Amino acid sequence: MSDTTPTTTPPQFKLDLSKYIEVRIFGERPHIRGRRIPVAAIAYNVQAHGWTAPETAEEFGLSTAQVLTALLYYAENKDLIDAQEAEEQKLLDEVSRLYGKH
Repeated sequence: MSDTTPTTTPPQFKLDLSKYIEVRIFGERPHIRGRRIPVAAIAYNVQAHGWTAPETAEEFGLSTAQVLTALLYYAENKDLIDAQEAEEQKLLDEVSRLYGKH
């Protein structure tokens, strides 16, 4: 006799992270509220350096809660944030090309 119990996926819950994260500055790029440190900068540095949350907090002058919130926000919005950062890099590259070296 086979097990025919259907498997269910637990519901996805979105937490309200607005206490720590805002998007109204930097052209809708999410950043730490009141600090203008992009979520992407935190996530990318953790990935590149293998920092723990407390190490990252110390490097950026943030609380561990702010870092953990940024990492959660990044995990929940990775595709959007990565696309925003790629677009931002294109703009920076273009400015550098136009005005960088004379």
